[in-house]
Amino acid sequence: MPAAGRGSLDHSGFFDRAISVGSGPVEPGGRRGAAGAGWAGASSRNYRSSVHVRVIIDEVERLDLREVVLVGHSYSGIPVGQAAERVGDRLAGVVFVDSSVPADGEAFASSWPDGGAMLRASLAENGGFWPVAPATHFEDHGLTDEQIARIVRGSTPHPGATLTEPAVLKRPLDHLPATYIKCTLGDPEPSDDVAKLLGGEDWRLVEMDTGHWPMFSQPRELAQLLLDAVGE
Repeated sequence: MPAAGRGSLDHSGFFDRAISVGSGPVEPGGRRGAAGAGWAGASSRNYRSSVHVRVIIDEVERLDLREVVLVGHSYSGIPVGQAAERVGDRLAGVVFVDSSVPADGEAFASSWPDGGAMLRASLAENGGFWPVAPATHFEDHGLTDEQIARIVRGSTPHPGATLTEPAVLKRPLDHLPATYIKCTLGDPEPSDDVAKLLGGEDWRLVEMDTGHWPMFSQPRELAQLLLDAVGE
């Protein structure tokens, strides 16, 4: 599963590792599967979030997935949430791992306290990309120095247009069956938009006592939560 956080990191392999240390593998081609599509390394500054949405939908259709559970971490909750609305009866549920969630007409940058002004300034200063964060950015997230080094090594600048393109939804996501995994270390409460969605009967909240990168800091615990989401 892909993610963004001061740079782009293709987590597809890391999520596969998290699944592998759980109670059993999740096969992507079966009746049930956890689906994600890696897209880190896209070089165009104009690569948009709507392209990410299309990548996810195309992967679900290419593999002919049924009863699929889509998983998004961090930024990727934005395209995953939009794709979930569009895959129709193929969807069994969505898992948002400490992620942003889409709202019609709003971009990832919109949720920032300043409305995304600082982010847009950073994009302008860096040729349209969100630069990779330094190692200090990942401190206080329950990570070892080795894990932080691994994250930094695997990161690439993130195409800025994905962060500023407004989402397109037919209706709010509260009608979708969803699990929101909140990583509580240093930030214990869900954001206001997530809290509102959690008020719906089809959403449930699960908390992890770790920072924003549970696929590194608590892979076994995360693996079990993902297996629970697909009924394994």
